[in-house]
Amino acid sequence: MAVKFVLNETSYFGKGAREELVSEIQKRGYKKVFLVSDKALVECGVTAKIQNLLEEAKIHYTLYSEIKPNPTIQNVLDGVKACKKFKADLILAVGGGSSIDTAKGISIIMTNPDRADVISLNGLSNTAHRGLPMIAMPTTAGTAAEVTINYVITDPDREIKMVCVDPNDIPILSIVDSELMASMPKSLAAATGMDALTHAVEGYITKAHNTMSDMFHMQAIKMIFEYLPSAVNDKDGEAIDKMGMAQYIAGMGFSNVGLGIVHSMAHQLGAVYDTPHGIANAMLLPIVMRFNGKNQETVQRFREILCEIGRPDAKELNDQDVINTFVWMLSELSKKVGITQTIKDYGAKEEDLEMLAEKAMEDPCKPGNPVEVTKEDFIKLFREAM
Repeated sequence: MAVKFVLNETSYFGKGAREELVSEIQKRGYKKVFLVSDKALVECGVTAKIQNLLEEAKIHYTLYSEIKPNPTIQNVLDGVKACKKFKADLILAVGGGSSIDTAKGISIIMTNPDRADVISLNGLSNTAHRGLPMIAMPTTAGTAAEVTINYVITDPDREIKMVCVDPNDIPILSIVDSELMASMPKSLAAATGMDALTHAVEGYITKAHNTMSDMFHMQAIKMIFEYLPSAVNDKDGEAIDKMGMAQYIAGMGFSNVGLGIVHSMAHQLGAVYDTPHGIANAMLLPIVMRFNGKNQETVQRFREILCEIGRPDAKELNDQDVINTFVWMLSELSKKVGITQTIKDYGAKEEDLEMLAEKAMEDPCKPGNPVEVTKEDFIKLFREAM
């Protein structure tokens, strides 16, 4: 059976990598740039670093920043309207997952007007055309949206997160400049870092994993365990740079093999309570990994991970000790970066658990989980996360 692997065309990494932006735009012949960012980045001056580059090069652009942390259908629709009015030939996304995901939705609808309802983009998409060309510049070290074929849009009416999977949305260019990430507050750096770890861990154990994805995910896991605490707590420049690379590496993997039920559950917390995605993943990851320990192959993959993150003795541990040790190390990393909340802290209530479980059963990440899960299992897992 053939294994398909999709990666983006070109990427730049490192401090100051944003200086490559203008020459890339110019040599590709783009004239009108639709800049997508969010208000928080605009207000704190991060977006201005990119605006200055465009203005100095006399590149015509307009800014769209009406984006929520969990971007909605309306955010995409408003963006499409503004992009059309400006007659842009390039979309430039500067921000975290919310900005880049919104930009992907705009990009796809610009060239696939039959999908203008946004809702029809949910799940595995069969759009006919590549999206409007897009460059992605992440300002957080977590989502890897700049290299994936996925984007997530919230439908507030149905209180669901739509996971859109479409190779036509992948950016033509990614610029991962750790200097753009350096201004992240500690809470955001911690949340996005744990999001990246969840991508790597779920990608390593998902049903569809393969030799190439294993390579990416294991390297990402090793780097995140080594560098995340210093990136968050010490604002160490090298650690931030390494986290920018680690989250990108994880993205190359999971974009091609999928995720699991940590994401199935986290999506519902974000849609219903507006829980930050990385925080939701961090709260759920240890609980779900203990549940996934029911699978013998998964336990062996936990063992492999442990041997690479400072526990070579895992080779000799029995299966239950492997599970306990791995879950403990995940929990400890969350604590080291200041994430100690439970889903109850974000509004989850006992009477909501059945509703959350029903939504999680329909989430497109569920089929990739190594252990089959029922509605009752989801209720128990959400309850444990309380």
